Amino acid sequence: MKAGKDELLANLPVNSAGNLTWGGADTLALAKEFGTPLYVVDQNMVESRCKSFRTALKKRYPDGEVIYAGKALFCRAMCQIIAEQGLSLDVVSGGELYVAVKSGFNPQKIYFHGNNKSSHELEMALEYNVGTIIVDNWHELEMLNSLAGKTTKMQRVYLRIAPGIEAHTHVHIQTGQEDSKFGFTREDAPKAALAVVNSSNLLLAGIHCHIGSQIHNLDSYALATKTMIKIKEEIEQATGIHLSELDLGGGIGIQYLPDDPLVTPDELVEIIYQNLPDSKLKIRVEPGRYIIGQAGITLYTIGSSKEIPGIRTYVAVDGGMTDNPRVALYDAKYHAVLADKPLAQPTKRVSIAGKCCESGDMLIWDIDLPKIESGDILAIFSTGAYNYSMASNYNLLPRPAMVFVKDGEPRLVVRRETYQDLLTRDVK
Repeated sequence: MKAGKDELLANLPVNSAGNLTWGGADTLALAKEFGTPLYVVDQNMVESRCKSFRTALKKRYPDGEVIYAGKALFCRAMCQIIAEQGLSLDVVSGGELYVAVKSGFNPQKIYFHGNNKSSHELEMALEYNVGTIIVDNWHELEMLNSLAGKTTKMQRVYLRIAPGIEAHTHVHIQTGQEDSKFGFTREDAPKAALAVVNSSNLLLAGIHCHIGSQIHNLDSYALATKTMIKIKEEIEQATGIHLSELDLGGGIGIQYLPDDPLVTPDELVEIIYQNLPDSKLKIRVEPGRYIIGQAGITLYTIGSSKEIPGIRTYVAVDGGMTDNPRVALYDAKYHAVLADKPLAQPTKRVSIAGKCCESGDMLIWDIDLPKIESGDILAIFSTGAYNYSMASNYNLLPRPAMVFVKDGEPRLVVRRETYQDLLTRDVK
């Protein structure tokens, strides 16, 4: 794990006009052409991170598989990039599955997660020939076996297991501890595996865990690897079958602030390999945030400001918790610059507020920035993951557009919502 600054702020991309660029495009020009708030994704960075993860895993596990966690950010354009980069795909709902299939993604490379899949969603998965369904609980196991029985095929499944490991991250994004809504308990895992083996229509292909998100302490992965190997052995002893596939989930952290630690795919894979040096095992990992998080920024136009002497100066932008709810949900921290003077020395400490009718609608508490004027463009970094995915229409604010930029050329991949769009589902 390395110190920060070497990715987030080193060689901050600035053009000859002194403006911040992203993916090679002038951010002021992007804001003018596409409006704000605007999600901007550096496609080259996305592709580079896909390759780095795939290379790191294959180095130690030739039959390993990198599975992109679609919940981080998912749309047709992202789906196509993931396919081109040779990654598989993790979906967690009928909606994500539908978009993936309609985008032409190979269903055999789809892994379907979720703690409460409906019968309709499971029927969709069977109809679309989804490669692997990760069974989360007894109810799903029984329902899926029954539904698969109406088809002519054996459905490949993994069992999701909560290994009892508490990752060092925010409590709301810990998912591997014993007290979790996700997965079978360790005690139930061998029983569930035996139930799958004895079922008529399910094929047990592997086991899965996911201990949380935004993890920088890799000791959690070392413990997860050791624990899952023991669970694997317990299942093999109970069932008499050999499991060759082990999915250790995703969750490695990214840099949100300049001094945040930097974790690399090589470091993650090495931690796994130190505890599991069997290169013939088919290891799966599920990065989402790492692939897309730092590749994305959000551009805002600054509007009003309010100075409370001796307390705080609020600077408001034209977006907020509707396009980035993570601050309100997790007390997430972000770094930002003014797009027309990203290298200028700060002169004042301010807090960046959104425009929603909520006192908690804040994007950044206390950041030092140069002199700010209404109409300036603010760029907030590391907003690629869970911003577009979690965007809402609270206060009936239309959701932003999103552009992917490759080699300086922007491409609109999601258009901005209009006021008319807000009426499309209303029934008179």
